[in-house]
Amino acid sequence: MALFLTVFATCMLIFGGVALVLLLTRTPRYRTEPEHLLAVFDKALDNRVSETEWNTVIDYPIRHDEYMENVRRRARLLMDEHGWHGRLTRGKPLLDEEGRSELAALRQHLAARTRLKRDSQTR
Repeated sequence: MALFLTVFATCMLIFGGVALVLLLTRTPRYRTEPEHLLAVFDKALDNRVSETEWNTVIDYPIRHDEYMENVRRRARLLMDEHGWHGRLTRGKPLLDEEGRSELAALRQHLAARTRLKRDSQTR
């Protein structure tokens, strides 16, 4: 009987610990920051981004910052208007020349806003 109680108590302790850990932990969330978008834009402008990486960052909605969500939507629209899926596999850039110039302007605007926001927080 003592062995049964020892095994039962040990099992209950393990199951209770696992249940407690599962109840107290949160689901991990991915939060897109301006640096993520800038890095993907830089890679796209240098023809170093894969379509998978582009789609992973650009197709994931940004719910914590309306401005960045608008930038993401604009980048997605650029891909729809000036890019073709499968271009990279044929050795061509992700976007055509007009799309690349618009993406460069979008990247420059996001970088300036990020720099301005960071400078205003340090003052």
